[in-house]
Order: sequence, then C-alpha cells, then structure tokens
Amino acid sequence: MFTDSHCHLASKRFCPEEIPAVLERARLADVTRMITLATSLDDVPANLLLAENPAIHACIGIHPCDVHHAPDDAVAKLATYAADPRVCAIGETGLDFYHPAPDEWEEQRFRDRQKAMLREHFELAATHGLNIVIHTRDREEAASFEAALAIYREFHASVRAVFHCFIGPWENAKRVLDLGGLVSFGGVATFKSAHLVRETILRCPSDCFMLETDSPYLAPEPHRGKRNEPSFVRDTAVAIAAWRGEPLESLAWQTGETASRFFRLRAHSI
Repeated sequence: MFTDSHCHLASKRFCPEEIPAVLERARLADVTRMITLATSLDDVPANLLLAENPAIHACIGIHPCDVHHAPDDAVAKLATYAADPRVCAIGETGLDFYHPAPDEWEEQRFRDRQKAMLREHFELAATHGLNIVIHTRDREEAASFEAALAIYREFHASVRAVFHCFIGPWENAKRVLDLGGLVSFGGVATFKSAHLVRETILRCPSDCFMLETDSPYLAPEPHRGKRNEPSFVRDTAVAIAAWRGEPLESLAWQTGETASRFFRLRAHSI
C-alpha cells in the first residue's frame, strides 16, 4: 500500500470531473493515501474539499513562486484553516531561485519576500503543532537550499520539515536529517541523468524518506512527458526498491509509516 506524500489534485490540469477516475487508477496501483497541497490562498478551499475523501489529506501554504500575488497577511489568512482536521501539515512553501522575479519585482526583493513568508509559515506550523513541506529550486548551485536550511535550523526544535522532490547530494540530505527532517523522492529519481539523487537514495536510512509524485508534474519513467498522477508513485517505488535491493512491499510499508508519523495520518484506503 503506497502513500503519495506530495501531489496537487486541485491543479487546473486535473478536471474535477476526472478525479474519481484518477483515484480509481491510484487504487488499482495500490496507492491508498494521498497528500494534496495548496500553493495559494485561492486553491485552499478546493484542496480541503478533496480532503473530505478519507484517503486524501491536505496541506495549506503559499508556494514561493506565488508570494508576489499573496497579500501581506496571507499566512494570517492560512491560520484560519490550520485547526481544520483535514489539514495535516503546512505547505507547500519554501524558496525558488530558479524562476526569475516577476515583472516589476527586483530579484533580491522577490527572494526576500520568499524568505519572510517561509519564516511566517514556520511560525504558523509551530503555533499549531504541524510539520512543514519545503520546496527549493535553483538555476545553479544550491542557494535556495542553503537559505531554506538556515531558516529551518531556527525552528527545528519545534517543527519537522520535509524537503520534497529532493534531487541533491547525500551530504545535503544528511544535513536535513541531522535537524530531524526528512527528504522525499519523486519521478526525477527515475530519469537516466539522475545519478546524484540515486546515490542519495542508496545512502538514505529507510525511515528518513517518503515517496511522492508532485503530480501533475515530473512524471517518472516510463511516463516521462505525460501528466503525472498519484498512481505513478508505484513506478518510482519499483525503481527505488530495485536500487536499494529491498522488497517492494517493505519499501511501501516503511515509507507509508514515515508519512503517517510526519503527517499524523489516520489509516485510510480508497
């Protein structure tokens, strides 16, 4: 039984009418739990509505690429949802230094706003006893990772973070784990060019990582180039189990248990 620890079922690339079919394909692939994440204030209600299905849980947050659209009190507005039982963590939040600053924004001002809002997300998570889902992405090197890790270090005693869609070296993953955090691996790990993250996967302790799709983005092999969906987490799991020399069932159970602890999930299936 697999857990997709990171997907975006409220994305416009999923029509609401097709969600039942998406969930049925997930069930047939033994994907029984999904975490759907908001990326803006506007899509929080849609994600909470999806989480009325007992197999789906929701996270609430402002994606770093959306901070220029978000009002100054965006995180305060998120706080009104934080106690909702359908909410299992804060996110997706983080830092994105890959995409250029939007029109009329200086690069440094845009990055500073991302950092300020990330810190506010951590404060929200700490106040409500929730964990947090972190996005980092860079054009080169690892500036966003370093900056996000520095902010995490301020809060690690009270909030646990997962650095999702992790593609970095083991040395960076270990720095996250040393703070009590987790990493999560998705479809990028199956790409032929992903040698670095495969080395990380081999060295990562079994109770320190989760599986994800980040659907509708970044579909794994053999679906690369298609719209991603939760059922494809099985393909990533098959590849990772083979690399690590583990039974698929064992990997599914362990990553599911890790997700249960991080998101404080109840046992549900579809």
